[in-house]
Amino acid sequence: MNIRAMQYLVTLADLRHFSKAAERCFVSQPTLSTQIRKLEEELDVQLVERTPRKVMLTRVGEQVVERCRRILDEVEAMRSLARQACDPESGLLRLGIFPTLAPYLLPHVIPTIRRRFPRLTLRLFEEKTEHILDMLAQGQLDAGILALPVGTERLVTRTLFEEPFVVAMPEGHPLSRLQTLTLADLENQELLLLEDGHCLREHALEVCQMTGAHENLDFHATSMETLRQMVAANTGITLMPTLSVKPPVAPTENLVTRTFSGHPPRRTIAMVWRKSSAMNPFLEQTADIFSAIDPALLQP
Repeated sequence: MNIRAMQYLVTLADLRHFSKAAERCFVSQPTLSTQIRKLEEELDVQLVERTPRKVMLTRVGEQVVERCRRILDEVEAMRSLARQACDPESGLLRLGIFPTLAPYLLPHVIPTIRRRFPRLTLRLFEEKTEHILDMLAQGQLDAGILALPVGTERLVTRTLFEEPFVVAMPEGHPLSRLQTLTLADLENQELLLLEDGHCLREHALEVCQMTGAHENLDFHATSMETLRQMVAANTGITLMPTLSVKPPVAPTENLVTRTFSGHPPRRTIAMVWRKSSAMNPFLEQTADIFSAIDPALLQP
């Protein structure tokens, strides 16, 4: 029984697809399948039900996966302990952050981290929330910066700040005549949204439900910058996080933003890491830096 086979089994349990699991583990599908079969032979029990269209775990397979998760957590905790034993501030920090926040938050925080921990090797991974959670579970990341909720009890969750949304629209849009908006102003408006997999899409859909707005079903953007340019091209309006319209982001021609009066819709940003992590004290220090960004940056 080896650690790699356990990693393959846990990834397969998460994705329920051999090809996707193999891609996530950076191996060929036959390699992943062979390792899982060897694990089944060693345990003398079937762990996976293989059907043409889907993958299911047997009942004992589900139980084995949970034990594998705990073993992998402990293995990564030992590795982290070894990395940080000599000097936590001169080790490696692998940090995941999602795409609709990374380019807008990191320029404000990374210089401070460099000054505070000059010997630290910081390795950044810009990934969607689901992938960050998978990488954390597999020990491929030390921490992640995500929008709440994340829905897992195996993680420490440290709230960093709340980021309000603004409405982005072309300069000639009827709503641009207003200085501030209420949620009621979005009733019957059609919003451009990101494609599935982005947490910002889920937040925008929640606003749609609250206000009576609806999404534009003919277009789903792959990135925040695509949304920005489509709005500037008079395709529609959208919700944008406040940091995405603050310097050093340059103004976009034919795009204006309007804030919400009262208590605007917002997303809560948090830093998360495994409860078993040996880096807990150092990660708390790092979270302090992220939470200490200039409050003016979060004012719409």
